[in-house]
Amino acid sequence: MAFVKSRDTQIGYDDVGDGLPVVLLHAFPLNRAMWHEQIAALSSRWRFIAPDHRGFGESSVAPSATMEEMAQDVAALLDELQIEQAVIGGLSMGGYVSFAFYRQFPQRVRALILADTRAEADTEEARRNRERMAERALREGAEAIAEEMIPKLVAARTLNERPEIRERLRLMIVRNDPAGIAAAQRGMAVRRDQTDLLARIEVPTLIIVGCEDQLTPPELSEAMHQRIRGSHLVAIEGAGHVSNIERPQDFNRALESFLQRIEPKR
Repeated sequence: MAFVKSRDTQIGYDDVGDGLPVVLLHAFPLNRAMWHEQIAALSSRWRFIAPDHRGFGESSVAPSATMEEMAQDVAALLDELQIEQAVIGGLSMGGYVSFAFYRQFPQRVRALILADTRAEADTEEARRNRERMAERALREGAEAIAEEMIPKLVAARTLNERPEIRERLRLMIVRNDPAGIAAAQRGMAVRRDQTDLLARIEVPTLIIVGCEDQLTPPELSEAMHQRIRGSHLVAIEGAGHVSNIERPQDFNRALESFLQRIEPKR
């Protein structure tokens, strides 16, 4: 674990392995620990860099947390590590940040991984719900956010039969600062619509989605796949929104196959 200064915040991150650099950006309201299975399985072959977004995990809370600011934090981290170009990948909010990074720094993107995410901006109803949750985080704390979010993050069977995943998610959420949770909700509420960007993406792109994802349903991933030229879509059976945690072996196979196509094992 290390830290890098990025303007108005300090970013905690892990940097594990060697070879082609792969940046993994975590979902809301989790932290970089969500990528444990991917890094453990694949870091003998590639270099994985996993930061905590501003206000999450070991990163400090900043006055605001827009997707553009989070993308700039990633750029600052790559600068610190002297990495000119990397695979940029994210799940859910991490996908929003990946889109923002590609829009701002396209020359620094070797490839994209878009997992359980969407290109569309929020509807007015979704924005109102984010503001409600931001206020709830500040009023009731991170435990209340865990209670509300966990049923939405996993498939129903996972929720009922795998209590260890529920507890893992809960621990990640409650360790976050409520102010960071609120700032991220407000940042996601004002994120730009990225659908116009899809047809202009010119790097290899892997799209992954859990077949039971209720937050970003599979049809949204299919729509992205149709618009991103040459993209590859993998749907994971039995997984909800955090497909990499629910079905890590399936997720890892998709990730490994994609990275091998970009840069075969040395």
